[in-house]
Amino acid sequence: MDLSVIAIIGILMLIGIVKKNAIMMVDFAIERRREGADALSAIREAALLRFRPIIMTTFAALLGTLPIALGSGAGSELRQPLGIAVVGGLCVSQVLTLYITPVVYFYLDKIETLLSGRGKRQNEEAGEADRVHAGAAPSGATFQRPD
Repeated sequence: MDLSVIAIIGILMLIGIVKKNAIMMVDFAIERRREGADALSAIREAALLRFRPIIMTTFAALLGTLPIALGSGAGSELRQPLGIAVVGGLCVSQVLTLYITPVVYFYLDKIETLLSGRGKRQNEEAGEADRVHAGAAPSGATFQRPD
């Protein structure tokens, strides 16, 4: 089937839906990060809790454009490319949104951590906490045993 102007309009609509789904997931993960969760658990929880709204939005658009994709009759050759582009794109984008977005979010967070140096500071703080738990005094501090 030809890629007509009408099909391109359907692809633009599809881009908006996919973008909204990814934003819903990432925004939820950012809120969890502000509450102190790590990146992996935040994006996992976001994917689990935002799964239903993402599926509902996708199925609403899919079922709305399915008659256009399957339609026949007068003028269907003009509308059918729009329906096929949207139905096919929604099926593919659903998989990409639910599987690829969390992976990209997690790895971009890792890159951001490495570039900002937070990982180095967190490792130093973890080492400091290990020394305290092992009974060693942290740098600059002394402990006295009660007699």
